[in-house]
Amino acid sequence: MAQTLDIALLRSFALVAETAALSRAAERVGRSQAALSMQMKRLEALVDQPLLTRTGRGVLLTVQGERLLVHARRILASHDEALAELAGQSLRGTLRFGCPDDYAQAFLPALLRTFAQLHPAAAIEVVCAATPRLEGRIERGGLDLALVSVPLSTACTILRREDLVWVTPEGAARDGSAPWPDPLPLALGDPDTLDHQAALAALNRAGRPYRIAYASGSLSGLLAVARSGRAVAVLTRSAVPPDLRIQPRASGLPPLPRIGLAVRLDERHASPLTRAFAAHLRAILPKL
Repeated sequence: MAQTLDIALLRSFALVAETAALSRAAERVGRSQAALSMQMKRLEALVDQPLLTRTGRGVLLTVQGERLLVHARRILASHDEALAELAGQSLRGTLRFGCPDDYAQAFLPALLRTFAQLHPAAAIEVVCAATPRLEGRIERGGLDLALVSVPLSTACTILRREDLVWVTPEGAARDGSAPWPDPLPLALGDPDTLDHQAALAALNRAGRPYRIAYASGSLSGLLAVARSGRAVAVLTRSAVPPDLRIQPRASGLPPLPRIGLAVRLDERHASPLTRAFAAHLRAILPKL
């Protein structure tokens, strides 16, 4: 008899992968940790593969678990969309979605367009702000879900990886021989954002003097300062417009780290519309 994948088991597995901890996943779905652990054991027995590795800091997916997660997200999204369609209704209502400015222009058009094709009656209110502000709104109940920037070491599912880069006007390319201003003038996001913290950490490690010429959560403000040539900006690679230049490693500026994109939502109180859009983000964003 052929084995079949249970939707409830796949949904629990996807949540465990998202939270990277059985305890947090159990809290979100209102089940005991023992019950959720039993579900994971049933799923591992069903696929005859180890899916999770327990560590002192939570759980990690095995190679087989990573492979199953890709299929699980696709199956769950198709399952929920099929139920809605066969019931004669697409999902309705209003969704409050948060997205950092630097991802809005690069990713939002495709994400919103493809979701509207599936659920044309749904309305999405988009709030653009820096990640710390979005996470604060999630905690206060002011947003249903948000796309946020996280360090790659964060114990959650990373949907996409983005490079942080040094950005200047097109004519300000450096080959390492021409000196940068001393101290280096910087245009950065708010002090509690990853680009701000990563830039200062990289310069401090390199022993390079700097000054904060401009710090703001406004992407348009950072771009304006970068275009003026008055300061070097730090952006995610996807946010850099064609008229600005990404400085290469040979420019003499220290290397910057990569960061991750993740989805934040309160699973316990998420509506079907919120869950559907979260599943859509997880399925579409890695491909953009």
